Amino acid sequence: MATPYTQLKEKFVRLGAWQQRYRELMLLGKSLPQLSDALKVDSAKVSGCESNVWMYIDFTPEEDKLVIIADSDTRIVKGLLAVILTLYQNKTPNEVLHIDAEKEFDELGLLRHLSPSRGNGIRAIVQSINDFAQQHQ
Repeated sequence: MATPYTQLKEKFVRLGAWQQRYRELMLLGKSLPQLSDALKVDSAKVSGCESNVWMYIDFTPEEDKLVIIADSDTRIVKGLLAVILTLYQNKTPNEVLHIDAEKEFDELGLLRHLSPSRGNGIRAIVQSINDFAQQHQ
């Protein structure tokens, strides 16, 4: 059975042109639930992102699987967050640490079309997830 991320990846490969992938990112961003304003606090902000990104990470106690909720104030970043969440959601700490997010984003054809600051923001988000997994391994 294909994972949600594998399905997303196959869809992006079929889309081809950057404009189609960009549109899909926008749609993915719209599907991401909005955080309430009460959760948009400075302590939840991911540093290193040009846009505001708020992220909460935890592991389910019974299965030790990653759970992430996140939001941003920009549509493109919300779409990128949706991709990241699809890639990392429900993974164990060990599985998280073995994901090469840069390679995955490159295979999706996203990194080469993003500004350097957006790329740095993605790296900051992924680093936050990896740091959390490392602490809980």
